[in-house]
Amino acid sequence: MTVIIGALAGILCTVSFLPQVIKIYKTKRVQDISLLTFSVFTTGVFLWFVYGLLIGDIPVIITNALIFFLALIIVVMKIKYSEKKGTGSVH
Repeated sequence: MTVIIGALAGILCTVSFLPQVIKIYKTKRVQDISLLTFSVFTTGVFLWFVYGLLIGDIPVIITNALIFFLALIIVVMKIKYSEKKGTGSVH
């Protein structure tokens, strides 16, 4: 039962970023995305990934690698689309 709950939590946490990635990709609007928040979050997820590697926990590694990838996409799109619009701010 604990494996099922852990797997379900990992899946839900991972896919929760997909709607945001898709929305930003389609609309190119990033004004309401906080670069600081997503940068700190992405760094934290990367550290969870490293932690998973250090302890050899495959579910932690896979979940955080996928979340890191999706969060990094959001950070990159925030920077790219903020500069493209000429807002002068990527905060």
